[in-house]
Amino acid sequence: MDDVNDGQRDRGFVIGQAAFAARPLDPALYLVSTPIGNLSDITVRALETLAAAEIVACEDTRVTRVLLDRYGIRRRATAYHEHNAEEAGPRLVEAVASGRSVALVSDAGTPLVSDPGYRLVEQVLAAGGRVVPIPGPSALLAAMAASGLPTDAFLFAGFLPAKAGQRRTKLEELRAVPATLVFYESPRRLADTLAAMTEALGDRPAVVARELTKTFEEFRRATLAELAAAYAAEDTPKGEVVVCVGPPLENDATVDDIDALLLSLAAELGSSKAAGEAARMTGGRKADLYRRLMELKSDGG
Repeated sequence: MDDVNDGQRDRGFVIGQAAFAARPLDPALYLVSTPIGNLSDITVRALETLAAAEIVACEDTRVTRVLLDRYGIRRRATAYHEHNAEEAGPRLVEAVASGRSVALVSDAGTPLVSDPGYRLVEQVLAAGGRVVPIPGPSALLAAMAASGLPTDAFLFAGFLPAKAGQRRTKLEELRAVPATLVFYESPRRLADTLAAMTEALGDRPAVVARELTKTFEEFRRATLAELAAAYAAEDTPKGEVVVCVGPPLENDATVDDIDALLLSLAAELGSSKAAGEAARMTGGRKADLYRRLMELKSDGG
């Protein structure tokens, strides 16, 4: 590759006024997590890896250049992103196979989270190469940890589809997942997405995390409906956005779930008692549930 670095020169990095040497790396693809905003969040191991790697592959060379310059790392970055992956990927795989060290970084955070790096990992592994994670910053984990929502189980759903119909379908698929849901979202779509979430998921507790680790870091904690209304009334927010949505509420059952519950209870308890028990279990009104049960029976349910 034209931009393969001379692995014997300039292996080192600087923190403040102190200079450090970086030891040579074994041949492998190194997945290096980089800061999501505050450049001080870089790990020492990440700096050592970037300084020693013979090739530094990244989404945007201009973004990575800022980080490398901050820590005195004299490495020229080469582009690897979704638009050139078919061309650049095989060259990086060959570099690892021929005994070189390749560091892969995204513009921010942990590689492979909502970026095309998984293809490269798949290709390196298929070629018999080694893949080494260098853990560190992650917007997903930072938002989840500070959200105040349950963290014992969570599902990262990435970016939702931009088209309303596809977005609604995806959200409905996630409605019953018994875990906190975490999404990345574009600031300009945030208000619409929160409204769609309210409709599809119910009015659950939620958090919008914005500009994480940066000067104007913000966490807004409210229900989905309250957040949707707030952002609809404001100008488009700036910065990267993470949305965390609490798990289903105890009474957050789908229409099909409630219908099935009513019919099951009615088979054992009779209509009136079934409606009462369903009201206790779901938080709904007995009169409404009784009326729905009658409709189901008249339809042959």
